[in-house]
Amino acid sequence: MSPAPERAAADDLPPPLPPGGGLLLVDKPSGCTSHDVVGRLRKVLRTRRIGHAGTLDPMATGLLVVAVDRSTKLLGHLALTDKAYSATIRLGQRTDSDDADGTILQVADPAAVDAVTAPDLRARMAALTGPFLQVPSSVSAIKVAGRRAYDIVRSGEQVQLAPRPVIVGRFELVAGPRSADGVVDVDVEVQCSTGTYVRSLARDLGAALGVGGHLVRLRRTRVGPFTVSDAVDVFPAGGDDPTIPVTAAFADSIAARILPPADAVRAAFPTRIVDEAQVADLRHGRSVPLGGIAGTYGAFDDVGRLIALLVDGAEVARPVLGWLAG
Repeated sequence: MSPAPERAAADDLPPPLPPGGGLLLVDKPSGCTSHDVVGRLRKVLRTRRIGHAGTLDPMATGLLVVAVDRSTKLLGHLALTDKAYSATIRLGQRTDSDDADGTILQVADPAAVDAVTAPDLRARMAALTGPFLQVPSSVSAIKVAGRRAYDIVRSGEQVQLAPRPVIVGRFELVAGPRSADGVVDVDVEVQCSTGTYVRSLARDLGAALGVGGHLVRLRRTRVGPFTVSDAVDVFPAGGDDPTIPVTAAFADSIAARILPPADAVRAAFPTRIVDEAQVADLRHGRSVPLGGIAGTYGAFDDVGRLIALLVDGAEVARPVLGWLAG
């Protein structure tokens, strides 16, 4: 007897998803937007309910945290405030976007660029570490009077963004300086709070050295507890071509990498166990006794099922997100 034909494309039948969806860690390639990743996954997983946390610029690669199905509700509660990047900064050129996608505005004297030493770099990088006020790039997505800053700049207008508080926990030289054609490239690693612009660090490092600088490579390696080593490539060779069908095997392989809601909450939040009566209260949106846990945390029943996300108040713990998995 001949074997049953395999499902030819994900369009024929959606792949099985965990109940309530979950989180998918994606390794975004260069050249596409975070929205492109969402569009790709809507096609692969056959669902419109997909969102992401922490936009990456088209030039950047690395970890993008994506939520699927009802777990998109988790995105507003995830405390993904600590991020890590590897990057390459080019010294000797300043661009209007503070990265390689922009137009070069200024080129430094090659002799001054070549004079930059590793001790110079480490000293200037140390000054850009810790809590400080950072001026975002003028082509960021920050809104000014209802308009995105990058739209204002592209229309030919000038924009000056206000400094914002950031925390850079680590800004470390890992390779270089490498000299070539009047510029110097350095490889760095950055650990920072959300809202920090690594291309602004590149700009400010170049300015502090007196030669100008911009970002030529950026890879996000960690977001909160999640790392790019656990991420999946959703654009295999040829897979981003809309004329090439998404095979069932590929769709199933992506669906299998989705972290179910309970596992996602265990990874991202503190947790507590609630008893049967408290489970009933939470499923009806009622408060329960305090858990003594700071910030948002997960409530699980005694067999490990996710019940809700809670926040302690003055006297009781209240649910901020109801049951996702059933």
